Amino acid sequence: MRVVVCPVKDFPPGDRRIVQAGSRSIGVFRIEDRFYAIRNRCPHQGGPLCLGRLAPWAIADGPGEVRMDESPSLIACPWHGWEYDLETGQSFMGPGETRVKAYAVSVARGDELGEDARPATPLPEGAVRSGREPGPYVAETFPVYVEEDYVVVEV
Repeated sequence: MRVVVCPVKDFPPGDRRIVQAGSRSIGVFRIEDRFYAIRNRCPHQGGPLCLGRLAPWAIADGPGEVRMDESPSLIACPWHGWEYDLETGQSFMGPGETRVKAYAVSVARGDELGEDARPATPLPEGAVRSGREPGPYVAETFPVYVEEDYVVVEV
């Protein structure tokens, strides 16, 4: 299933969106020019994970030489602070802990979003579809063109 989040131009760097994919709530994040998507349910105790704070990795080059990575790539659950990697969903609060589901995110042109984004092909004169015969009335139709880039989550 593909979930179209929004046009890229409406999703600034540092922003997050929470979308529904069937019964799943998914958080979509834009960190600089990269997009991430994870399930909005903390595996620890079911908290609203995607409402949590974002944080960068702490990197140690040696004893006492700690620096912070340039951009945030961890999210902390607002209930208990358990941290997860936005890219993989991996937990860092104990060995063997359950990871949160991470989803693939892409940017797609509007005309690549599938049959729903393309104009329908009209039936030939006198054609029958699913056992139905055309009636005497024809509604006016218009071609549809989608030209923007959209953020899309693969569920």
